[in-house]
Amino acid sequence: MKRKSLVILTVLMMLMTAVLAGCGGSGDSGDGDSDTVKIGLVQLVEHTSLDQIREAIITQLEEEGYVDGENIEIDYQNAQNEQSNLKTICQGFVADDVDVIVAITTPAAQVAMGETDAIPIVFSAVTDPVAAEVVTDMEQPGGNVTGTSDAISVEKIMELAEQITPGFKTVGALYNSSETNSVATVDALKAYAEEHSLEVVDSAITSANEIQTAAQNLAQKCDIVFSPTDNTVASAIATANQVFIDEGIPFYVGADSMVKDGAFATYGIDYDYLGRETANMVIEILNAADPAEMPVRTMDELAIYVNSETAEALGIEIPQEVLDQATDLAKEDL
Repeated sequence: MKRKSLVILTVLMMLMTAVLAGCGGSGDSGDGDSDTVKIGLVQLVEHTSLDQIREAIITQLEEEGYVDGENIEIDYQNAQNEQSNLKTICQGFVADDVDVIVAITTPAAQVAMGETDAIPIVFSAVTDPVAAEVVTDMEQPGGNVTGTSDAISVEKIMELAEQITPGFKTVGALYNSSETNSVATVDALKAYAEEHSLEVVDSAITSANEIQTAAQNLAQKCDIVFSPTDNTVASAIATANQVFIDEGIPFYVGADSMVKDGAFATYGIDYDYLGRETANMVIEILNAADPAEMPVRTMDELAIYVNSETAEALGIEIPQEVLDQATDLAKEDL
């Protein structure tokens, strides 16, 4: 009888030890997980504009005390401009139960919101979030999605073109017709052209492989060429730049980074600032802000950016009054 009682007591003690050890292990692991914020960062494709946004997001987070590898984990994924990759990446973020998804570009935001209505999503560089059906209202997004817009002013860019290269009558539009951002901007260009007796020669592409041929066609028909903040064009902008320089055609674009990469000029936004504002919205959400009530942020501070090396190659002298207001990206880092 005593032996039987001793066995039972031994078994009970072993069970209690196992339970206590399990609780202790679980508590240690849970504390570690609860202290680490997980951010899924997805980018459509790598090119200067989007890289600049991503780097600014990470830098701003660090400056505000959110350091990758210390108190946050940033899972950065590049979709290589493939829609199927975007879906796989976003599904992975949902499976990993990240705290926030940061989606750079319209396609990335659209795919992310299709995978979750629970995890907060902060987009960056979505030109027209309402037209892209990413949000229903700029002031009251109303769901789990909000972010920053990189909308530009076609009117300001055309006015800049008139200052630098006056007298143009035909404007080429080089863009990817599958990018909602680009279509919306080109539609604005066409509306401007109609009001100002200009002709727009449309050259919509579907992949970067078509850029050289499209650029050559536009160079034969147009006085100047314009590209919006188009990811496909930006990813292969060196090809377009070379064609237009060879043909003596000024190439106006939508992003400062595209000018840095060799395009002629723009009146646009600062993508570093855009990225930092995106990071600030992420931080607000991590501190319990509701994305449904966070207005989409647009960048009101626009500036002139020129590339003096491209101007020299084109044989164009930029007026001093423009230079006095401009940032020359041939001489400065972004």
